[in-house]
Amino acid sequence: MNRRMRRRNALALTLCATTVVALAGAAAPAAGAAARSKTPTAAPSSTVTHVEGQTARAVAASLANAQWREELRSAVLKSNEVDLRAVTAGAASAAGKGLTGAVAGADRRIVAAKGLDSSVGSLLRLRLGTDAMKKELTPGTSPLVAVATQDDDATTVTAYDSRGRTHTLDATKAPQQAVYVIDLDVSKAVAAGLDLLDKELAKNGLTTPATNRGTAPSAAAGGFWTTKVDAVYLDNDEEPWTSGDAEIFSLVSGFGLDGKVRVDSVDMPYLDTDHHTYYPNQILVNWSNYKYNLADVVMMEDDGDTNYAALTKAIATALLTITDQGMYVPLVNAVLDAIPTSWYTNDPDYVDSWYTLAVNSTGTLYGARGNGWMRVSQYWVQQF
Repeated sequence: MNRRMRRRNALALTLCATTVVALAGAAAPAAGAAARSKTPTAAPSSTVTHVEGQTARAVAASLANAQWREELRSAVLKSNEVDLRAVTAGAASAAGKGLTGAVAGADRRIVAAKGLDSSVGSLLRLRLGTDAMKKELTPGTSPLVAVATQDDDATTVTAYDSRGRTHTLDATKAPQQAVYVIDLDVSKAVAAGLDLLDKELAKNGLTTPATNRGTAPSAAAGGFWTTKVDAVYLDNDEEPWTSGDAEIFSLVSGFGLDGKVRVDSVDMPYLDTDHHTYYPNQILVNWSNYKYNLADVVMMEDDGDTNYAALTKAIATALLTITDQGMYVPLVNAVLDAIPTSWYTNDPDYVDSWYTLAVNSTGTLYGARGNGWMRVSQYWVQQF
């Protein structure tokens, strides 16, 4: 499974500011309403993809040096993924050290493109395309270098060799030869992105800072009710071998105790592969933070191109326009309408959504898109 937990025929979403305003008086939508479609357009190559491609070509060219080639081979065989910035900075060979400046610059450009602060550190990673390729990574071997594809419908993958030549590989079937894949540490990016999201939403009064969560008045009664995810499963079609694990997170939205819309982010780093049931026992909703006994969940994914600064600004701007009407208002559409159109033109980050989750919701709940399900239960968190 790659970083995109979605069906290949992912639907584009129509963004419209008037929809956000109209939500204030809307009734709860029927299942599947979040998947409003429009004619998709070709997505331009992203900054992240472009920088990864440049890095792949540079790494491939550097493998012409036998000493560096062996250094990198040794590092790859010791780890599932190699911090490219660290391994070049610590290289003993001139060829490896020669990449340091280019890799560091590429890392900075990717961090900026994702709207993150430089304190996140390095994101560029290098790994083998598949575990089966380890037996092909013998001394003296000069692997091809490719980029982790972000297109679910890709049929071919471009790889580079040490002579600067390009090779077209089958995206659905891994080659027998060894291939290094340039990828990102998306887990680190998601953690940093959600931290940024929480801080910005808190600044706009749309959530409570993490250190203060669970301190609502209702908690004084000796604890508070939560909704716990006992099991979760996501569906998807066959995807390219170059792609790594998914990086999933959810946005839980409802009306806070102050009557303002609030959004809580929930990282779900264990959701790596499709067609696999996970049993996280993870708290999804802390009901002591909400005014009404209903909340919505939007499950999303960082496919490598996610710009958290843009996401945060868009969501905050949209949700600040919605006011408490004295009753529950579904917020899934408002969150989705806030997301930049470009995120839906090729490989959307939207995975699935769940409307009208209540404190007494239990059992198996299917997403509105039919792309997954969660089995949930009530859970009382006892106060010490």
